[in-house]
This record gives sequence, structure tokens and C-alpha cells, in this order.
Amino acid sequence: MTFEQQLHTDLHQHFLLLGKVDEHFPECPDVEQRWQAIAQSYAPDGIREFAQYPTASLGWMMYVGMAVTRYWDDDWTYYSHLADLYTHVRDKRGYDNLDDYVRQEVLHLSGDDYDAAERLVADTAERVYAALRHQHIEPGTPEAFKAYVACLHQLYLMGMALELHHLGYHMHKLK
Repeated sequence: MTFEQQLHTDLHQHFLLLGKVDEHFPECPDVEQRWQAIAQSYAPDGIREFAQYPTASLGWMMYVGMAVTRYWDDDWTYYSHLADLYTHVRDKRGYDNLDDYVRQEVLHLSGDDYDAAERLVADTAERVYAALRHQHIEPGTPEAFKAYVACLHQLYLMGMALELHHLGYHMHKLK
């Protein structure tokens, strides 16, 4: 099992225990197909921030996954035509405030829900960062970059899964 597969399994099981996702991991091809372009656009910002703020660099991608999923649910006809959804989100308030923008303006959270989302993303980013550190990969190597991108990919997918569940899309077997 690859590092990315292990990470996926760990995060999915963690969120399943918290009641934040269903046992069957959701599929949303429209959102999933945007990953490559988002990763390419995000990488310069994320890599720049990783040395000083590793959990923000990781966690912000989870917010991006949530935002793209909300865009998919709200008005995909409009948002699917935007070439760079990451910069669309980032440029609203800048990289440093991406988390606040997504929680306030995209997810429309406030009060306890706002704070709970912040804690959930922060805790998840810490969990992923710990898993990455336990890989004992030499920083600055191609292997380190590949592992970082694997982390971002899973955080994007988990953001998607959490938001789909929050929006009421449940993945159950049909009888």
C-alpha cells in the first residue's frame, strides 16, 4: 500500500468514526477532475508556506476541496467555466485569509459551526503532517515533493467528502 493509500484509509476511517462521512467514500467526478489544475496552481503558494506554516499549507487544500464542492452544488454551470478555481478562492482575500473566506463566504458558517470547521481542518492538517513526518523523507527531494502532493490530494478529497456529507449527499448502497 502506498503512502497516499494509507493516508486515504486513515483519514476516511477517522472521519467515519466522527460521523462526518459515510462508509462508502463519495465520488464526485466534476470536483475530482479539477484536482490536477488546482494542484498545479496551488503548489507555488503551498510550497512557499510549508517551511514556516506546514499545517496551514496542508489544511488550506482541505478548504479548497470544500469550496469547490460547494461551488459544484451551488452553481456548477458557472464555476465549471472558471479556469483556475484555486486562484478564484485565494484572490478573494489572499492566501493568508483563504480559510476565513471559505468558512464565511463560501460555506456560510458562523458561530460554533465556524469554529468547529476551523478545529476540524487544523486537527486534520496536524494528523497529515505527522503522517508525512513519519515517512522520514529527506526534505527538498523529489520524494518529498511527491509525498507532499499526495497529502494535498487526500486533503482535497477529504474536503470534498466532508462537504458532500454536510450538504446531505449520502453514499449508501441501493437495495
